[in-house]
Amino acid sequence: MIALFPHCGFLSETSRMLAIAQALMARGEPIVMATHGGPYTRVLDEAGMPYTLLEPLMDEQRCRDYIAGIVALGRPGARLQSADEVRAGVRSEVEFLRVHAADMVVIGFTLTAFLSARVLGIPLAASHGGSYVPPVFERGLAPAPSQSPVPQLDWLPASILKMMANMGPPRMRGPVAFLNEVAAELGVEPVPSLAALMLGDLTLVTDVPEVLGVSDAAMTSWTPRDRRAYRAGTRLRYVGPLYARLDMPVPARVEAFLRDGRPVAYVCLSSSTPEFIRRVVEGVRDGGLRVLVGATIHALRDLEGDEVLVEGVLPSHRIMPRVQLALIMGGQGSVQTAMAGGTPFIGFPLQPEQELNVALAMRQGMAIAIGPRHADAMNVASAVRRITADPAYAAAAARARLHYAHVDGAGRAADALIAHLRERAGSDAAAIIDAKA
Repeated sequence: MIALFPHCGFLSETSRMLAIAQALMARGEPIVMATHGGPYTRVLDEAGMPYTLLEPLMDEQRCRDYIAGIVALGRPGARLQSADEVRAGVRSEVEFLRVHAADMVVIGFTLTAFLSARVLGIPLAASHGGSYVPPVFERGLAPAPSQSPVPQLDWLPASILKMMANMGPPRMRGPVAFLNEVAAELGVEPVPSLAALMLGDLTLVTDVPEVLGVSDAAMTSWTPRDRRAYRAGTRLRYVGPLYARLDMPVPARVEAFLRDGRPVAYVCLSSSTPEFIRRVVEGVRDGGLRVLVGATIHALRDLEGDEVLVEGVLPSHRIMPRVQLALIMGGQGSVQTAMAGGTPFIGFPLQPEQELNVALAMRQGMAIAIGPRHADAMNVASAVRRITADPAYAAAAARARLHYAHVDGAGRAADALIAHLRERAGSDAAAIIDAKA
């Protein structure tokens, strides 16, 4: 039995866990799903996917605070969850996993599962780190950020910021202290570093070598060399792109807006604030494009006019190929949706993993990054004009699209999970035979 724990405060993580669950079910693998809640449980409801709500429940505001906490990880004194919330989460997860006799738990930013899996001695599989994995740091592939982690460091040279981006994650212990003090109480293995917080016993690397720049052989053969940075036994497997393909139609009024024939930019900034979205929309309008806003959970209907259309959650994989430009935060799901759709984009990365995602598209020649602190209407308008005036961006996006064509990320993820369980079962059987001998 494979248990999946999506964090439903993230649209991308919810849709990713849903896609993996569906692929596992298609292969005849029994699964169960549970979550601590969040606004995107609606995605599971609309897909008809059963799930259990676990204590402590996270409402919409708690999810917003959690996402803000992830962005702040690494800053002095930042703490993602209280000790009481971690303890309660582990208790409910352990009970759920025991009741369902789970053999493995698969997570998307449900970080308390790092402890609940160890309490039960079952493997943890993770996809929430995307491509933010050790071979990237070891090759110096993480980019200098579009804005420094704290404003006071913006003056540092790009070379220093890039060095910090690659050397820092395996050495940072503070961001995982919120888990490790409870791990000590439970007597289970701690999480060694910020980098390890993005890895499971099996880590599903949701990209392809041609985009990430690390060969399949190097990824598969990687093993932890520094026990101070990583848990022993951590393994990495490429599975390919894994982004939302929500099974929902394009609303009729969106169809009419797209068929008008005039250029459209798609603004979908779910992990942001209404104020930030308003600034971006203003910049896009100043840049000369009409705007389709995927507002998701934000109340932005007042932005509507002849040149701006606002909808809630949209099937982005059906929208992106039909617009001239996308404006997104930089989560891997939205970046890969743009790349798979052959759509140039402007990214506003909030944290190092998003910086990497946007940088990978920039290396393809199809994107521009603007640090959110620098994303005023003037800078957004300038970037919009730059992309729309230069056909090289659209041509590069069309080429990048080929890297993801015909790659079934969800199916390959399911196959990797099943293979890991079989390998573990074989190892356990061999150990029993050796013990008897």
